[in-house]
Amino acid sequence: MFIDLLALHPVVLALLATGFTWFCTAFGAGFVFFFRTVPRPVFNAMLGFASGIMIAASFWSLLLPSIELSENVGQPAWLHVSLGFLSGGLSLYFLHKLLPHLHVGLEENRLEGGKSSFQRSLLLILAITLHNIPEGLAVGVAFGALGDGFTYEALMAAVVVAFGIGIQNIPEGAAVSIPLLREGFSAKKSFWYGQLSGFVEPIGGLLGAALVFYVESVLPFALSFAAGAMIFVVVEELIPESHTGKETEMSTLGAMFGFVLMMALDVGLG
Repeated sequence: MFIDLLALHPVVLALLATGFTWFCTAFGAGFVFFFRTVPRPVFNAMLGFASGIMIAASFWSLLLPSIELSENVGQPAWLHVSLGFLSGGLSLYFLHKLLPHLHVGLEENRLEGGKSSFQRSLLLILAITLHNIPEGLAVGVAFGALGDGFTYEALMAAVVVAFGIGIQNIPEGAAVSIPLLREGFSAKKSFWYGQLSGFVEPIGGLLGAALVFYVESVLPFALSFAAGAMIFVVVEELIPESHTGKETEMSTLGAMFGFVLMMALDVGLG
């Protein structure tokens, strides 16, 4: 199995991996066929869990390799990592300012981004789609990095990133489809738009993988860029959204379990 995977081009592997994360989004969106609502504590725990996974992936799978690669080529690691990290966060900042979107759990009159006449349902879809941009980029960069040293260990490290992102995409898919059902959409339409929010991940994955594979010198920057973009999403959206309602302890516990799971996968298998 692994021999066959090692024979594939890193960009093809990135496409397969982000296809898996897209599938996980669709799997989560499929919850709409079984549930009309999710209890607030459970929803908070799900978002917290996704936050923990993204924070752990940002450090163990992206920032740490970025630091090591910069040091190996004799470059000032702190400079490359800092610039990449801030660039990733600022890129998402400007996207949030430009694109109108509605955070899950917030009222309609608290929408963010540019002024919009879009319906509330579309704003919800745009919010999760913004989440998925840095996630697809992170998976793509991880697989594109295989061009710098295609080994079993490097492959497993990239697989861990894809698996972790896929796990946390499940609650994100549900976070789109179930609210759409409450907005008056049919279960089928809610599922369709829920899974569609994950479509940007294969696109981001292909771009990220192709960039670092064909231009290896940008790899340390690209890894930290993806990390900065993910941390922005976590702090700006996932954590605030997971602390709505009264039982916010569930979101904190979910974040801790998500962080430990991703860390264990990365350290144990990466």
